Order: sequence, then structure tokens, then C-alpha cells
Amino acid sequence: MNLDEWLNDEIPNIVLTLEQINKRNLFYDKTIGSAGKESIYKILHHFRSALFPGIYDKYPVDESKVNMFIGYKLRLSALELRGIIEGVIGNDYEAIIESNTSKADCKDRADEIVMNLINSFPRIRKTIQTDIEAAYFGDPAAVTPEEILLSYPSIEAVSIYRIAHELYNIGLPIIPRIMSEYAHQITGIDIHPGAQIGDNFFIDHGTGVVIGETCTIGNNVKLYQGVTLGAKSFTLDGQGNPIKGIKRHPDIEDNVVIYAGATVLGGNTVIGHNSIIGGNVWLTESVPPNSKVYNVQPSPLLRKVVLK
Repeated sequence: MNLDEWLNDEIPNIVLTLEQINKRNLFYDKTIGSAGKESIYKILHHFRSALFPGIYDKYPVDESKVNMFIGYKLRLSALELRGIIEGVIGNDYEAIIESNTSKADCKDRADEIVMNLINSFPRIRKTIQTDIEAAYFGDPAAVTPEEILLSYPSIEAVSIYRIAHELYNIGLPIIPRIMSEYAHQITGIDIHPGAQIGDNFFIDHGTGVVIGETCTIGNNVKLYQGVTLGAKSFTLDGQGNPIKGIKRHPDIEDNVVIYAGATVLGGNTVIGHNSIIGGNVWLTESVPPNSKVYNVQPSPLLRKVVLK
């Protein structure tokens, strides 16, 4: 039997089997008919082009037509996102937002979500500007703010987080996580959209940073690569499953620096303001303000090699 014959004979059976497997899984009726993550990636690209014209685009933007360019990007992405949200909230998910129009149909709710998101863009843009400034003043290797915007993974990850966070805050499922995991994919920085992060936030280098869902971070905080702000343990229900929606991740107050490889765990752990956490420190308890926490300096053994 050659490939053509095999395809004609076997593909129908394989297709039927895959369809049945998918139907037995909970996600089947919630994903069929909804746009996939590639559509979310495209919308993010349009949104960030509107926030930073020319930075994420293949060709230069005519300065005299910036107003038209931003308007086009916002209109295009708003209509595409409205359709995706309408599909998501039409799949019998739990309540999306609390409002006085709880009986509104899916399209009306999707319209409201998109309008609220785009209304927040001036505020988001101003906040991201503080992140750019934090990188510029916090990294001696940074030559210009433009260099940071064009090349630093921190700004990639944080700008996507700030968009996703707006959608997370109104209870929209799935889409914020797709956005944040896209940022994780392209930068190595994993910020859950539920985390609360203040102004002037900078992640230097960035690879391997993890910021959990219930983490709260104040203003003027700087993290280095490999930092984990995670959960110490999970409270389990009677069936042994993790209980969702409880505080699991630490709080980092204003003006804190956490150096490479440090791990801070636990929902009751608070790093007080103006503190410095050294590299590779492991913390599961709170630290008062103005603290310096570091490991004992290792004593390397130096051996002289005699060449024969």
C-alpha cells in the first residue's frame, strides 16, 4: 500500500478517533469555533504598535500620519479582539464581569470589555514609560531609552503583562494567560497577568524570572535574572486538589532590589521597602524594611597546577 492509498483508507478512521478523544475532554466545546492563540499574538502586535508606533512594525511610520496609523491599529485590533472575546464568553464560562447589565448578550459584554481596555491605553502607555525610565537609570549599559525599547526583553514582557493585566482584572478567562505565556515564550520572563506591579519596574537581563499570580510588587522595584517570586506550598481540598483563588505569592514593597537567582516564596512573605536581597538567597519568611539579606560568601579553593 502506498501513501495515497493509506491516506484514503486510514485518515477517516484517525480523524474520527481524534474527534471522539477531543469530545471526551472538557476543553472541546470551549475551543471549537474560537480563534486560537495566533490571533491573540497578532492583536498584541497591533496594540503595541499603537502604543509605540514604528517599534514593532516592518516599515517606518510616516510621522505626519502617526495619528491615522494609531487609529487604524486600534480599530483593527479592537474588532478582532471583540470577536474572540465574544466566542470565549459565549462558552458558558463563569461570570466575566460584574455590572448593572448582567443580562447583556455576549456581543454587548465583549464590546464593553474592549472599550474598557482601549480606554486604559493612555494610562498603560504612561506606566510603561516609567518602566523604560527605570531601565535607563537602572542599567549603566543602557545608552538611550530608544535602545531599551527596541532591544530589552524586560520591556517586551512588562508591556504585554500590563495589557494582559487589564483583561485579567475584569475576570476574562484564557486570553490574558495566552498573552502572558506569549511574553514568556519570546523573553524567558514569566509574569502571571494576575500579579500586581507598580510603576518604574525593571527586570535586568530577565531570563528565568517567575512572578506568580498573587504577587504584589510596589514602585521602583528591580529584579535580576533567575528570580522566583513563587508559592511555598498549595492548600489542598478534600479531594487533594489545589484550592484556587487564595494568596500564595509574596509581597515586594517599594524600592527593593532582588539579585540573580534569589527565590522568595509564600503568600505571607513580605519584603520590606528599601531592602536588598542578594543573589541565590532562599526566603520563606518576611524581611523588615531597610534590610540586606545575603548568603555567606563562599570560600573557593585555589590549587596551583604544576605542568610537567
